[in-house]
Amino acid sequence: MPLTIFSDKVRFRYKSKNWHYQFDEIKELGLLKKKRKYFLENGAFIAVTAATYYCMLFSDLMYLYYVIPAIFCYSFIIATRFGNKAEFVYFVFVKDVYKNEIRTKIASKDRVLIGKQIDDYLDLQFERSVKRTA
Repeated sequence: MPLTIFSDKVRFRYKSKNWHYQFDEIKELGLLKKKRKYFLENGAFIAVTAATYYCMLFSDLMYLYYVIPAIFCYSFIIATRFGNKAEFVYFVFVKDVYKNEIRTKIASKDRVLIGKQIDDYLDLQFERSVKRTA
């Protein structure tokens, strides 16, 4: 259970990241979803394409010996890009009243559990605010 809710405070423990706040100190708590960026794979694709075009235009290789290594490189790049099923990267973020923001990267498989725990926290916070106003 990464997110533990007590009667007066909230504690978060996930791998090596730990933090805890009182209920009144938390301004915002939630999940953040970002799309993965493929800079390394795109850069490798451009480099292989440039090397292939260089061999094609400026070398004396008439029998296309450079095509086979280029195809192997392209297949390796495609395998690394599509080998990881995670399309998105998830973070748990908390903003406090002191204007500090903490982001913790979480695994995709833990997103559902932590999302339910954050929903429980938001429900409890709503009930506390209703009790204060009533």
